Amino acid sequence: MKEKNCIVVFGGSFNPPLNSHFLMAQEVLNQFEEVEKIIFVPVNNKYQKAGLIENKHRYNMLKLVADKNKDFSVSDIDFYGERSLYTVEVLEKMQKKFPNKQICFLIGSDNLKIIHKWKGAKELVSKYKILVMVRNQDNIKEIINNDELLSHYKENICELSSEARNDISSTLVRSQIKKGKSIKYMLPDEVYEYIEKNNLYKV
Repeated sequence: MKEKNCIVVFGGSFNPPLNSHFLMAQEVLNQFEEVEKIIFVPVNNKYQKAGLIENKHRYNMLKLVADKNKDFSVSDIDFYGERSLYTVEVLEKMQKKFPNKQICFLIGSDNLKIIHKWKGAKELVSKYKILVMVRNQDNIKEIINNDELLSHYKENICELSSEARNDISSTLVRSQIKKGKSIKYMLPDEVYEYIEKNNLYKV
């Protein structure tokens, strides 16, 4: 049995968090014995994304679910700056917080294709382990081989062996709420109840 020495950072808007987000996190734990914890990192609402609600609501919704799983936690590390942190900055801060752990980053294959354009891309793929969730039947080996940066650091990239289906998007959920349609079963009950209680996404 491998030593649990890896902290996985799962960044995103989580606007709102869906069942599929937690399913992906659990899939990582199932497939990588060395993973000690998954840390959900919601982006700062200064991040340029339409319809992004307040930090506190997205943090609270994640926390309601994460608090019930000893392998999940939520970090507000991106909430306090004048801008949203770049991914590499989040990982640097996490490494300082956990100096004796390997910091890993969970990413979809759609973002792997464009990671070479990200701020600090070389540092990100050379210093940290990248766990890739396949989307849209992408060929991960092909993506790596067609990218000079990724192919140079391919030993740091791991593909999840099965695809956690994610046909439901947060955009769809927000749209359903605005239309007055039910969003039951798309997200955890705790999140559903929080959205109802706080009257979110209705405008």
